[in-house]
Amino acid sequence: MTVRLFLALLAALSVAAQAQTQLPPDIHPVTLSRLPPVTPEDLDEEGRRYLAERPDFEARPGPPHVTIYAPRDRYLGIPSGEGSPVGARFFQLAVLIAAREFDQQFEWSAHEPAGLRQGLEQSVIDVVKYDRDVTGLSDRDATFITFGRTLLRDNAVSSELWQQMVDLYGYQHTVQLMAIMGEYIRVGIMLNAVDQQLPPGREALLPPLER
Repeated sequence: MTVRLFLALLAALSVAAQAQTQLPPDIHPVTLSRLPPVTPEDLDEEGRRYLAERPDFEARPGPPHVTIYAPRDRYLGIPSGEGSPVGARFFQLAVLIAAREFDQQFEWSAHEPAGLRQGLEQSVIDVVKYDRDVTGLSDRDATFITFGRTLLRDNAVSSELWQQMVDLYGYQHTVQLMAIMGEYIRVGIMLNAVDQQLPPGREALLPPLER
């Protein structure tokens, strides 16, 4: 451990100690979030290489300790989802959850067919499309859809729902799924703002919902 890292950890622990009684029980005193400091064991092989290339990486409050699980070049520029660490099926499901919450027709109409090609069942797609109850879906699908809906509608998730995601997906894939949703939300906001129309020949597959 470098002196710099040691001092940073001491400072973080000192601050945390002063407010520890006020922190929720699932908040780590160093990162001040639900994510503990990353270790190589939390990551896949590529993630471990990425971490090893950054010997001065410090666990501390803020975005870096979250995004270390999902560097930008690992989840952008792959609209098929092939090669995504979470797998193409869950990549497409993440996109559809985000597109539904922002009523983004352009993204949805491209990614529903892509999801079907990547093994995402129409029954699962329709739960997202029509905002149906997740009862009857697999634990992984039901939990992720509930997580995405809750996060994007309430701007927060409960400790229990967070733990369900981590239990099913692990820290790395949980963060990567959030990163995929976040990227498509970013693009979706811009597409909505410019009133992006569908190209000729592409069917509008996303129905409006009453909210």
